[in-house]
Amino acid sequence: MSPDAIVYPMFAMVLLTATVLVIMFRSRMRAIREKALASAYFRVYQGGTEPEYAVKPARHFVNLFEAPTLFYAACLAALATRTTGTAILALAWVYFGVRVTHAWIHIGRNRLRHRIPVYGASWAVLLALWVCVVVAVAG
Repeated sequence: MSPDAIVYPMFAMVLLTATVLVIMFRSRMRAIREKALASAYFRVYQGGTEPEYAVKPARHFVNLFEAPTLFYAACLAALATRTTGTAILALAWVYFGVRVTHAWIHIGRNRLRHRIPVYGASWAVLLALWVCVVVAVAG
């Protein structure tokens, strides 16, 4: 396994973010097309209320620039210190998988009873990833 393989789950997260961006754009275009909002609303986000189908992907897009930044930092730290072993790579892929699941739930039916445990699992995996990177660097 190449130590540089850590870039693949990072790239997968970028693709997830891009996918959510497209979903967000399409939902906003739908809101304008259905006259739920005027296009002027998006200049300063005032003068209306976005429909739920547009709010969910927009909120999720923002969410992908919150905790996942720590994922990118962990992967870059592992890459920079050449500590990208099997466990770190596996945790990176698991994190991506959990974040895909979280996106599907959040943008979809958005049931909190499903979304909250998945979000918690993403944090558990993220913390485990960081612990593995720190242990590998220390070892």
